[in-house]
Order: sequence, then C-alpha cells, then structure tokens
Amino acid sequence: MRLSLIPVVIAGGLLVACAGQFANKPAEVLDERTGMTVGALQAPVEFVESAQNSAASGKRISFAYLGPVEWDRSGELTYALWIHVAPGNDKPVGDIRSEGALTVLLDDGPSVLVPSDAPAAGSGPYQPIASWGQTSYFTINVELLRRMAASRKLQLDFRAQDQSTVEFTPTHDTHATLTQFLQARGITAD
Repeated sequence: MRLSLIPVVIAGGLLVACAGQFANKPAEVLDERTGMTVGALQAPVEFVESAQNSAASGKRISFAYLGPVEWDRSGELTYALWIHVAPGNDKPVGDIRSEGALTVLLDDGPSVLVPSDAPAAGSGPYQPIASWGQTSYFTINVELLRRMAASRKLQLDFRAQDQSTVEFTPTHDTHATLTQFLQARGITAD
C-alpha cells in the first residue's frame, strides 16, 4: 500500500514545483474603466524580515511584498513598485509613505524610494496580503527596474517608528522574476 503512494507523492511534488516556477510570471490586463493596460506579476514577490530583527525583538516575523507595475496610457508608460508590509504582530513597522522610510539595497548600492499615487483604475494590479498591513506605490524608472533585475542582492529596508531599520530579504531569487517582467514589458538592455 505504501509503495503505491510513492508515485502519487512524486507526481504531486513535481506539479507543485512546476506551478511554483510560473507563479510570478508577468501578466497584462486591460483596465476597462480607464482603457489603460496594466502590466504586473501574477503575484507579488514575498520578502521576510531578517532573523536578526525578529529574534532581537522577540516577536513574530513580519513580511513585505513587492510588485513592479507598468501603466500604459496610449503609449505613455509609467512605472511603480507596489509594496505591502504585513507586521508579524499588531505593531506597525512605521509609516511606509513617510519621506526616506523605504530603501532598496542592490548590488550597486541603495536607492531611497519616493511614495506616489497610482492612476485611478478599476482595480489594482495586486491585492493586499494582510488586512492590517500597509500598502503604497513608489515611483521608479526603467533604469531602476533594470538595476533591480540585474542585481543578485535585493533587500528592502524600512525605517521603523523608533528609527531602527527593519530589513527584509526575498524568500526566493528575484533575478529571474524581475528579468521576466522586463522581457514581458518589452524593456530591453538599451
């Protein structure tokens, strides 16, 4: 009886592995209300709070989520990062929209992100993961998107309410996911 379960378990594992490989594949949606084309990932990239931060504070681990967005209004392209922070407890990380609160660390150095508003659309490209979390958009350009995709290191640093830094690292390699997004959006290495 146990031997007959082995092929089922192996097949199930292979299906999960294949599904996970394509989970963050880029998608494109036409917003019928505005006529904009919205390019995004199927699901945002997950980040987890560094073990040092959570161990030092003695609290549950917090998560952050990042998703690139391209809005195409009749050929006028704008880009942003959608970011959602879900604290591991009911204490917020800090106001992610405050000036200098969020920094992206890449191989070639840090970039402080500036909050922005998304264009009015029928629905957002990503949905918040946790109802108690904070969500915001941050303006970026193609150059930063390319740097993020090329970087082997991608870390999000948030300035907490007590002015300490909360570090988040991705739960999987972001290089392939962000490179796929660039390719799907037709962004080349010009």
